[in-house]
Amino acid sequence: MKGRQRVSMSVAMVGIVALAVTDTLGLTAQVQAKTHNIEFTAMETEIVVEGTGKKYKAWTFNGQMPGPVVRVTEGDPVNFTLENPKTNAYGHSMDFHAAEIDFLKNYREIRPGETIQYTFVANKPGVFFYHCGAPPMVQHIARGMFGAIIVDPKNANAWPKADREYVLVQSEFWKDPDNVQAMFDRKFDHVVFNGGIWKYHPFFMGAAPLEAKPNERVRFYFVNAGPNEFAAIHPIGEIWDNVYESGNPANNLKGIQTYVVGPGSAATFDLISESPGVYPIITHSLTAALRGAIAALVITPVAHDAPLMPSTPWNP
Repeated sequence: MKGRQRVSMSVAMVGIVALAVTDTLGLTAQVQAKTHNIEFTAMETEIVVEGTGKKYKAWTFNGQMPGPVVRVTEGDPVNFTLENPKTNAYGHSMDFHAAEIDFLKNYREIRPGETIQYTFVANKPGVFFYHCGAPPMVQHIARGMFGAIIVDPKNANAWPKADREYVLVQSEFWKDPDNVQAMFDRKFDHVVFNGGIWKYHPFFMGAAPLEAKPNERVRFYFVNAGPNEFAAIHPIGEIWDNVYESGNPANNLKGIQTYVVGPGSAATFDLISESPGVYPIITHSLTAALRGAIAALVITPVAHDAPLMPSTPWNP
């Protein structure tokens, strides 16, 4: 009996050592949790919104619209800090759709000169919206206080590996940032991707298309910041190979022509195009597309590497 116990314990120890070695060599798809310290500053500032150099009096996180892309892995703790400098005129806040925490305590408005800190664990994989929730929320989002947080699945094999990735955040744009009534009435002037009017449409001054190579799996992390309009995301000349509702690999649809993403929601889109050419990514809500929500995707063998949220010459 004691001999059998020794054998069982030996086998168990071999298994534990083998698992440890496998983890050390990176042979498993699981990753260890990592704590992220994310610090944002609410900045009321002017930003360039089109190739003419036109500036806009925006309310931003860290001086950009959309705010910085936050990327963590499923199960990671996030320590978040928001500073509202005393030089600002308005109160601001932060609402992470990837978090599951008390709204009243953590998403409350802080006045100029104040700072708020809170912690959450990114328990669910996907791509999520974040935004300011201070009243009137419609204005704070419309003026630029929004962005995307990607929570990668802990198991990297939960979906196919992407060859190239882009983040697209759609939002409505009002020329007069103080016209709150127009925001409530949905009387927007433009609908834009990543905070720029015709930012990825090569026919416009200073704009530049997105690029990919033939047969690459291009993954779009798409967030609809709204504040009001639905998006109907369609690749002209192509069909989405995969669509993941809220960016969760478990929510996998295949062969989708157009997918509706409501305001405050998100989805991840995979596209594999075999043929060189131009494939515009649009919202098929045409009143929005024809006011700016078109991003040209150029499939070419000489595609350049690009960041998650590509800039243009007028928005470095």
